[in-house]
Amino acid sequence: MILVTGATGFVGSKIMELCKDTIAAPSLRNASLEDIMRLIDESRTDAIIHTAAISDIKTCEADPEASYKANVELPALLAKAAGGRKLVCFSSDQVYTGMDDEGPYTEDRAKPANTYARHKLEMKDRVLDICPDAVMLRAEWMYDYAGNKGNYYTNLLNAVGVVRFSSRNYRGVTYVKEVAENMEEVLMLPGGVYNFGSETKKSMYAVTKDFVSDLGLDVRVEDIPPLHNLWMDCSKAAKYGVVFSEVSEGLLKCARDDGKL
Repeated sequence: MILVTGATGFVGSKIMELCKDTIAAPSLRNASLEDIMRLIDESRTDAIIHTAAISDIKTCEADPEASYKANVELPALLAKAAGGRKLVCFSSDQVYTGMDDEGPYTEDRAKPANTYARHKLEMKDRVLDICPDAVMLRAEWMYDYAGNKGNYYTNLLNAVGVVRFSSRNYRGVTYVKEVAENMEEVLMLPGGVYNFGSETKKSMYAVTKDFVSDLGLDVRVEDIPPLHNLWMDCSKAAKYGVVFSEVSEGLLKCARDDGKL
């Protein structure tokens, strides 16, 4: 049995939908260590997948205390309560926001530049110190065709007129369905940190131009000055069988599932 936190969220709900033997954790916002230990024991879970977080960067900047509780203290409590069970925590490619070079970045080179990213990096240190066998997934910007929250895929489908990306900006984006499909392999990973998602050798501008063309969208793609790269090398996880479609292939897979191709 797998206990999933954030089970109604963007990632957690997809894991609940596609993975076998999952059970949804209730909100742990104000839970004590004793509360979490009781929940884990009563659920008779063999593993914990922690997706719950405050992930909005602006919200974390506005309320760093709430961010710290959700993004550092809660996963540390889960690590203390895990009791030898496999623990998987979702982190973010945002931990690379302060890097000085263009990438792609490997797991040993994180340099955060915002509150959310700093807390995610501290989460990694705290959790692995308590639970060395835990798996920390540095996930990319994820998308899907369903749900109420906008993402890269739905933003493009709903775009009117012009969308703007840089031909010098590189970043992976990942189909959330493939995230859930990889959970079986993720649960077998040795403890440590893993970049997690689709890889690409194309700029965000090129990826977007190709996708707009493939779907025949009535949108013009404009080239703009580059933002900071969030370009990850995901080969470490791939060596253990955690593999994703290339970015453009993943987008077309999502479009086929959405009935757009």
